[in-house]
Amino acid sequence: MRPLIAHNPKRRLALRQFTVLATGAALACVAHGEGPTVIRVHARKFTFTPDKITLKRGVPVVFELTGQDILMGFSIPDFNVRADVVPGQTVRLALTPDKTGTFDFLCDIFCGSGHETMNGTLTVT
Repeated sequence: MRPLIAHNPKRRLALRQFTVLATGAALACVAHGEGPTVIRVHARKFTFTPDKITLKRGVPVVFELTGQDILMGFSIPDFNVRADVVPGQTVRLALTPDKTGTFDFLCDIFCGSGHETMNGTLTVT
């Protein structure tokens, strides 16, 4: 079976144009700092690291959540976002803060004695 792109000049041209446009768009995003900021948060009995996070209002972020012990939760109730943090896996959770202030984040799945102290502070400026 022949590859369709190699023998079809119109498809080859379209693929080249698409590649140039996609590369240009990707470079423009990197050059202008567009795209969400990634914030890595590690969960283990009974702490989040980091436990103090500062964000800017209206600037999108993605939390990359990892855990090592047992199933835990990551919740920011004031922004109505949450995720399960499964040991050995990375979970991505998007947030664009739409209000300023100081807010709590916490583990919302009981993870043992000490669970009630597993929290942190999110400050949005």
